[in-house]
Amino acid sequence: MEGLLTRCGALSTWATCSHQLSRYISHRCHHYAPRRGQRLILSRMFQPQNLREDQVLSVEGKSSDLTCKSQRLMLQVGLILPASSGCYHLLPYTVRAMEKLVRVIDQEMQAIGGQKISMPSLNPAELWQATNRWDLMGKELLRLRDRHGKEYCLGPTHEEAVTALVASQKKLSYKQLPFLLYQVTRKFRDEPRPRFGLLRGREFYMKDMYTFDSSPEAARQTYSLVCDAYCSLFDRLGLRFIKAQADVGSIGGTMSHEFQLPVDIGEDRLAVCPSCSFSANVETLGLSQMNCPACQGPLTETKGIEVGHTFYLGTKYSSIFNAQFTNAHGKPALAEMGCYGLGVTRILAAAIEVLSTEDCIRWPHLLAPYQVCFIPPKKASKEAAAAELMGHLYDHITEAVPQLHGEVLLDDRTHLTIGNRLKDANKLGYPFVIIAGKRALEDPAHFEVWCQNTGEVLFLTKEGLMEFLNQTVIFSVLDMAMLNIQRSGQMTLDIMGDRLLNE
Repeated sequence: MEGLLTRCGALSTWATCSHQLSRYISHRCHHYAPRRGQRLILSRMFQPQNLREDQVLSVEGKSSDLTCKSQRLMLQVGLILPASSGCYHLLPYTVRAMEKLVRVIDQEMQAIGGQKISMPSLNPAELWQATNRWDLMGKELLRLRDRHGKEYCLGPTHEEAVTALVASQKKLSYKQLPFLLYQVTRKFRDEPRPRFGLLRGREFYMKDMYTFDSSPEAARQTYSLVCDAYCSLFDRLGLRFIKAQADVGSIGGTMSHEFQLPVDIGEDRLAVCPSCSFSANVETLGLSQMNCPACQGPLTETKGIEVGHTFYLGTKYSSIFNAQFTNAHGKPALAEMGCYGLGVTRILAAAIEVLSTEDCIRWPHLLAPYQVCFIPPKKASKEAAAAELMGHLYDHITEAVPQLHGEVLLDDRTHLTIGNRLKDANKLGYPFVIIAGKRALEDPAHFEVWCQNTGEVLFLTKEGLMEFLNQTVIFSVLDMAMLNIQRSGQMTLDIMGDRLLNE
């Protein structure tokens, strides 16, 4: 607690950024906010729950379908429901978490100059035929014909589409580059055997960025910049990751890296050197490769879930679609390209896989669907007199702490015991659970606070609870805001410097 109190002194320093900070916090806090005076109550949530193991198994059809922890837990607490093989309904808690993840991704991408666009999922066959990927992708490409017999595919990725888009702009100058264009959209892949829930499905959400630079040197700088942004993203989410050298596969190019979350159910085998920073997908190494090529030390093997992938493409696509710009000498030149993917729904499921216990979901703090869950006493119990007190506390917190407006849920199922509701809250993984139990009848009232991610349990007065929330929840928001402001400011200085040099 003392460390948190010490941080309060930093507020005076942060005051210089108050205008940007207030705009950031206002946007974050009111995105999901209910009307003032209106409480978010659990009984009105569309949240199908299958809390008994046999019910969970029946949802997917047979026990062999439940092949990983994240799939089982997400079905059990009603985060997802299967629609068809490899396709899932994403239910309210999951959509909230995903939208929070997308906002963090937006911050990282826009901090390095990314511009958000949206391209059609329906791609004409001729684009893919031009790059020979119509045949190369084989059966994984979902294809269809319209009523006129014209062929299309549902895009698993958009290199062809975005390159054709940039190529359609005929008067691009080197002064306008680089372009960092990205989108967050549904993608489709005809998986032969969908499994692991959201980790390997036929329909999924992905962030895909495509960059266009004026030279190979500039393109490699952009490549490093995006990779650094990926590292920052996973650091902010509190997820341990491995950046591994990888094969370019069907996308192509001359350099590629995967971002992997190490976990036993991972489908990728990774070679990691404990002595240096080298790591690679074993597919890129020879069968006889036993030592690290960088330091000659022994390699160890681990498994991972791929959550991000980066490619330096060079002119593979720009040469086909003639994506050109006018260089400093007034001559046409082909744009140097890169492409960068993040599996949005896969990150959600993989984070649950690596952070959760066998029975309870744990979220990255930034992605928890709700930050706080209130559990009032059971109706007609000895503690029932504290119910009104807890209602007033809920209203006071959501009014006095604007950062929590829309982030506090009240479990109003007072026909259930506190223990039963606490068990459900533990399964759903709210970072903080506040209970009005026996000590809420004391003078002054003390509320039981469960910190789910640390296992700590506190008994705090109303004033102590307000201080605690200010020092934990609010500062996590401010830290994120300040990081975004600082990185955006540095990016602005870099862009200004580049433009001065170019001119």
